[in-house]
Amino acid sequence: MSTFLNNSPIFGPVHSRRLGISLGVNMMPASGKICTFDCLYCENGLNAERRCSDNHNSAALVADALENKLLEMRDEGTLPDVITFAGNGEPTAAPEFPEAIRAAVELRGKIAPQAKIAVLSNGTKANEPRVHDALMLVDDNILKLDTVDADYIRLLDRPVGAYDVEKQIETFASFQGHVIVQTIFLNGEWRGHDMDNTTDYYVAPWLRALDRIRPQEATIYTIARETPVTGLRKAPADVMDGIAARVRALGIPCQVSY
Repeated sequence: MSTFLNNSPIFGPVHSRRLGISLGVNMMPASGKICTFDCLYCENGLNAERRCSDNHNSAALVADALENKLLEMRDEGTLPDVITFAGNGEPTAAPEFPEAIRAAVELRGKIAPQAKIAVLSNGTKANEPRVHDALMLVDDNILKLDTVDADYIRLLDRPVGAYDVEKQIETFASFQGHVIVQTIFLNGEWRGHDMDNTTDYYVAPWLRALDRIRPQEATIYTIARETPVTGLRKAPADVMDGIAARVRALGIPCQVSY
């Protein structure tokens, strides 16, 4: 299927369904993917298909490239709405992720003070003190929680290392509201497995987890591009709206992307 890798260390700007005009920061190299998940729906492809021998980008390299791009955009009169740490894998796994965040915060203040800083993360490193502290510095700390069912997580998200969903929930809650929970809902099947996580079997426990975490917002979305495996399908819009209504009933804002 059609997947892609992002330029590195800066990509875009692109128009994000959730974030507006987003300038991407890629802590991973352009030559491959480095991730602590191996999601079946990843637009960057499966880990085995995107292996590389290059290292993560340094904070200095990221800062220099970000400064140059922001100055270029300022000269063009098109500064971004958000500076988004994402890229070809898990940004918080980069050794110098905290230093890169601090550099981005400083550059934002100098060049694009109206822009937010966001991190799109699967949350696997969010319990590490250095990463946790860095995520507290950004405007939108967006952490993934596709379900609280361990079997489904192993099936869809396929963590590369140990993954304890209960510890993840506790970590997300430790941000004391400074967190946006991001969840994909989808249908279809893969290798004989039913991949529908929109049923109450999955949604009800996920809602209880949200109630424990008490995020500033939940953002739910579905497949928008081709996936690296066949059989996955978009969740229907009316189903997404129904899930969003249940989130809002908890007093948690919910953004929906179809």
